[in-house]
Parts: sequence; structure tokens; C-alpha cells
Amino acid sequence: MTAGVDEIAGEVLSRAGNSRRFLVAIAGPPGAGKSTMADNLADALKAKGESVAVLPMDGFHMDNAILIERGLLARKGIPETFDVRGFLDIVRAVRPADQEVLVPVFDRARELAIASARPIAPGDRFIIIEGNYLLFTLGKWAELDGIFDYTIMLAPPIEVLEARLWDRWRGYKLTEEEASAKVYGNDLPNGRLILENRRPADVTLEIALA
Repeated sequence: MTAGVDEIAGEVLSRAGNSRRFLVAIAGPPGAGKSTMADNLADALKAKGESVAVLPMDGFHMDNAILIERGLLARKGIPETFDVRGFLDIVRAVRPADQEVLVPVFDRARELAIASARPIAPGDRFIIIEGNYLLFTLGKWAELDGIFDYTIMLAPPIEVLEARLWDRWRGYKLTEEEASAKVYGNDLPNGRLILENRRPADVTLEIALA
């Protein structure tokens, strides 16, 4: 762990006090490093003896069949392609720490969400929730305002985000043309939308801390 992650973990612990359940949100555009940051923060908290669960927003992608029917498959990842109501219900369900909650997980290799794939136990004190729209101010996503106890925004410069997105899609063995369509036709415009329509966070970082 770097000092940066340990410092944030210390701040989270300080804010949490004696709370039985504490929700940490990590928001940011595609390719910002949200899942990396979530895993690293979870490891830092576990190293301090805490019980932690990670809840990725990706599990709430609409199925490709629905996106095809709505003409949105090429724009997968924009706000309208998530089950926002289902996500809100799950976040509200994990808030009180009074029951086990089963949450979906996104299988990126198969491009589909798997229902009830990860349990969040009542004894999991810290829930780290990561996703694009946790601090988004538009549409139903704005209903998340006030539900998190601590918020982190990953906001890389656009040129850094662009390079990371190229690396991501090349890593999936896409052709240059296919990768370009993903980066410039969807992810980068979506990233700008997220960065331009966000609530203030407790901490804003240009890169995910390793």
C-alpha cells in the first residue's frame, strides 16, 4: 500500500467512528481506475482488521438484448444503459447492515451481469461502492445524493483518460478501428459528461492510488 491509500483509509476509519455500517463511494469516468482504487482501499482497511465488501456498479448494466432493442448497444455505459432503480434499491438495502444482501457482478469477458453473485454480510462494516455515476447530478442518479458517508472522485486529465481507454480496449484484442469507436464514440464523451456533471467529493484525485 502507498502512503496515499493508507492516508485515505485512516480518514475513512476516523469518519466512521463506531458506525456499524459505513458507505464509501468511488466515482469517476470509464478508465479512471475505480476498481483498482476500490480493491486497494479494501486491502488497506482489511490490513487494519476491518471487514470490507466491494460493490461495483457494473453489475447493473442492462442486458445486451435490451440495449439492442433500444438501439443503445454501441453506447453501453452511458447513464441510460444501467438499471438505476435496481442499483438504488441495492444501495439502500445495504445501508442499514441488518441483513445479508446479494448483489450482481458484471462478467466483462461475457459482457453480462450475473445476478446474486456476491454476498454482502451484516458484519461487513465498510462497503466500498465504485461506479461511474455515484456523484452524477442528472436524472435518477441524483437520488444518491447524501446516501454515502465518504466520497472519492477520480478525475484524470482527459489526455490521460484517453490513453488509458486505448490501453483498455487494445487489451481486449480489438482492432484499431473498433478501439477508436469505443474510445471516441462512447467512452471519452461519456467521461466528459461525468466530469462536467458531478457533485463535490470529500477527496478528488487525478489518478487511482496504487
